[in-house]
Amino acid sequence: MTPDRSGLGITLMIVTMLIFAAQDGVSRHLAETYNTVTVVMLRYWFFAVFVVCLSAVRAGGLARVARTSRPWLQIGRGVLLVAEILVMVTAFVRLGLVQAHAIFAFFPLLVTALSVPILGERVGWRRWLAVGIGFVGVMIILRPGVKVFSVDALIPLLAATMFAGYHILTRLASRTDSPETSFFWTGVAGAGAITVVGPFYWVPMVGVDWYWMAVLCVVSAVGHFLLIQALTFAEASVIQPYSYFQLVFASLAGVVVFGEVLDGWTLTGGVIIAGSGLFAMLRQRDLAEAK
Repeated sequence: MTPDRSGLGITLMIVTMLIFAAQDGVSRHLAETYNTVTVVMLRYWFFAVFVVCLSAVRAGGLARVARTSRPWLQIGRGVLLVAEILVMVTAFVRLGLVQAHAIFAFFPLLVTALSVPILGERVGWRRWLAVGIGFVGVMIILRPGVKVFSVDALIPLLAATMFAGYHILTRLASRTDSPETSFFWTGVAGAGAITVVGPFYWVPMVGVDWYWMAVLCVVSAVGHFLLIQALTFAEASVIQPYSYFQLVFASLAGVVVFGEVLDGWTLTGGVIIAGSGLFAMLRQRDLAEAK
């Protein structure tokens, strides 16, 4: 990797976030009509085929990519991620893209907090302050104790906690397994887990909705592929701050496509959460570069 290709990595990251926002919009559209489990299961079946095919053409083939010294950890990661997606799609339906993503943006700060007891990492007072300020942003959106408070608003917070846990498990896996191995198990374990329960919730799709399902499957695979490509051109610490573009794109989709309202409380809380998260990410990057 050469430094002058970081710009390409950043560009691909922003495009990936646009694709993921479109993915969220299609997921919301389908989940409003069909069972959420059905939508996620079909998406994961396609995703599993995608990662298997991608792994098969890698050097050493499928056997090398799938080899892991920590199979239960990898399976746990995959199961946790598919469960988080189910929860988050539910949040899209019940809350909308704007508010769900504003709360979900808290997950990088949760990763920072959980990395101390689980990974044994050291977090300085500045990043702890960012976590605290980000939590204030979440409380501004939730507004517990007032009449407008909705229990549904806790759904994306649960999803954020689950996604943070997934990131922590991914860091643990990275100590022994390659990124391509973790990517393989993410798709295969997740597909296997949801297939166990999915048939009990099956709702057949009809008409044009099959085309929307095909779009969802394709954009999901393309998004993950572009994310992999972005990481080949730039380090994760460089492109990770640009992941907040998904919040921007998803909010625009919520307002323009679904007619959602971006109220002042959600905007204020979202800005505080995103700002705190960006500070924590940049601080972590600076500390890593200083070593």
